[in-house]
Amino acid sequence: MTDFINFIKTIAREAGRIALTERRQFDDARIYAKGTDTDLVTDVDRKIEKFLFDAIHRQYPDHGFYGEETGITRPGSEYRWVIDPIDGTISYIHDCHFYSISISLQRHKKNIASAVYAPKLDELFHAAKDNGAELNGRPIRVSSRPTLRTSLVSTGFACVRAKLAANNLAKFARVVPKVRAIRRTGSAALDLCNVACGRFDGFWELHLNQYDIAAGQLIVEEAGGLVTDLTGGDHVPAEGTVATNRLIHNDLLKLLNDGP
Repeated sequence: MTDFINFIKTIAREAGRIALTERRQFDDARIYAKGTDTDLVTDVDRKIEKFLFDAIHRQYPDHGFYGEETGITRPGSEYRWVIDPIDGTISYIHDCHFYSISISLQRHKKNIASAVYAPKLDELFHAAKDNGAELNGRPIRVSSRPTLRTSLVSTGFACVRAKLAANNLAKFARVVPKVRAIRRTGSAALDLCNVACGRFDGFWELHLNQYDIAAGQLIVEEAGGLVTDLTGGDHVPAEGTVATNRLIHNDLLKLLNDGP
């Protein structure tokens, strides 16, 4: 496992350096629409994903790969790498701090080693199954705030970007008056890591994909937190994603599902 973690940390930082270098010469000609006019990808997303694919294939040629931009290869492999080359592409386009490289290694589709790197912040989160989670080499734990009223929570609006009728706006309106404050960073991977290190007490979002949450989910769990779908089950992210410090989990689920 140590070899996996060291490799993940190395390629995450290298991918981050690519993101920072490319951003210095970035312009709107490098932006492309994927599905809608707000669902965007850049040539940097593709460049980073190719870098990660090539690095992983050289090191572990028998492993599978699931990337946001390139899809699934070797679907029958015991090991699979789940990659989001830039989680928070809109932030990257606008040169905001809140984007990340998200990398998770799965065995039999269970996360066993992960890293999330925020290049502009120079923050590297990582975790290994049953070995805890760290931020820049220091152990992290979820918060101990016991109530929604004392909690800072975060969310996102992938559902709105996808123009889905079942969106997050009504849930957002219910949660805002019941918590201390709410944030929206634009990177689900970073939101999950902020739960893991105790900055946020909870996070929820709809319409995410495996590559958005795989790395962050393991980091939250290894930091002592809980990640479920909106029913409290394990159909994450297909049935929504809710991550908390455990103490507020049931109350947040109730608020998201039933209202006040």
